[in-house]
Amino acid sequence: MKYRNSDFIIPVSIILHLCIINGVLFILTPETYFNAFNIAYYSISWLLVTFFLNYYTTERKELFFTRFHKIIQVLFVYFLSYFALFAIKDERIPSVHYQYLVYGILSLALFWYRVVFFWVRGKFRVVGGNNVKVVVLGRDRNLKKIRKVFDNPTFGYHYMGYFSDRPSKSPTYLGEVVNSFGYILDYDVDIIYCVASNFNESELKNFVDFADNNLIRFKVILDDMDVFNRAMSIETYNTTPVLNLRNVPLDTEYGRIIKRAFDIAFSGMVILCILSWLTPILYILIKLDSPGDFYFKQLRHGYKRKTFWCYKYRSMTVNMESDSQMAKKGDMRVTRIGKFIRKTSIDELPQFINVFKGDMSIVGPRPHMVVHTSDFEKSVDKYLVRHFVKPGITGLAQIKGYRGEIVKPSDIMNRTRLDIFYVERWSMGLDLQIIFYTVYNIFKGEEKAY
Repeated sequence: MKYRNSDFIIPVSIILHLCIINGVLFILTPETYFNAFNIAYYSISWLLVTFFLNYYTTERKELFFTRFHKIIQVLFVYFLSYFALFAIKDERIPSVHYQYLVYGILSLALFWYRVVFFWVRGKFRVVGGNNVKVVVLGRDRNLKKIRKVFDNPTFGYHYMGYFSDRPSKSPTYLGEVVNSFGYILDYDVDIIYCVASNFNESELKNFVDFADNNLIRFKVILDDMDVFNRAMSIETYNTTPVLNLRNVPLDTEYGRIIKRAFDIAFSGMVILCILSWLTPILYILIKLDSPGDFYFKQLRHGYKRKTFWCYKYRSMTVNMESDSQMAKKGDMRVTRIGKFIRKTSIDELPQFINVFKGDMSIVGPRPHMVVHTSDFEKSVDKYLVRHFVKPGITGLAQIKGYRGEIVKPSDIMNRTRLDIFYVERWSMGLDLQIIFYTVYNIFKGEEKAY
């Protein structure tokens, strides 16, 4: 019997989560907790929420931030479930603010359990616990990439080596493929990885039959192709696997709903609390400073390369180059009030109206002028990938220093690289981090804010 896969991880996690929930509520809300129905409700609703959101998994490569959005999802839905109890029982909540505090403490306790869990699991795997023995059949360039995963002790892989009919002096070379079967059985190997490009259909079927008949997991490493990337995923059409080379988190229903809800709430708050009083003041200052419209609007490319009118407070004198030339350091077109509102990024605030309308998002790749998009899509590789999501008021590239004027080719290349990273790795946690650093940079001052 093998215990390396730790079948008890999920049951133990469930039990500890229920202990945390019931313990916190027992200590902080005894007046509402000590009721058989309530106790059952708190526990069963947690089990149902985590089940339907597929919270408990045993993915070996999962790290603390891999499925971080899941804990946010679960805590949000359980929040609704927690307060729904009072409506179900038609009871008046003793103290709404206190219940908010209780749930905040409960969420913090569940969050810290996750922190401790991954720390303990990582330490346990480093000393050899919860590991699996793996061998590889065949060899190509992908083997080096996979070795980086195998060699990370926190993932719990014990890489034994590889078999290939091409001899090698590598210390991990175990011999010809024909010798692999005996080795795998003698050393009690858990998982076989097979480089598909090295074998024909008959050989692959033979490997699969061998693995199945000996209760060994069998995984196929796809052909070594340069089109592979970290954002890909595999879909199944009946029994045919199809490789999806561009997996965009915001294509999911959850991603779209949670991001749009945040955009509406955040932009609505800014419009009501800031633009409502700031706009009349700036209207007077901008009009007194130079003739022209109060708002500057410009056609820019957004989601799926569709054009929309992007709004800003006018910071320049009316000129013929506004739709073709970016602002540069010492630009004579910038007005006196324009220097201040550009330095503090106040000129961008009307774009919260674009966000509320749905043309933009709070966070995303910055939209470019139509003429610049036409140029960059021809000169910058994969430039249009950034248009798989809505453009943003701020973005990952901006907080990394790639905002404003594009002086050299590397500026737009690095901006595009960071934008694609954002498209492929989006999460609400990343959005909040970008917003925090955007505000921080505004107060700190930015070199390219001119």
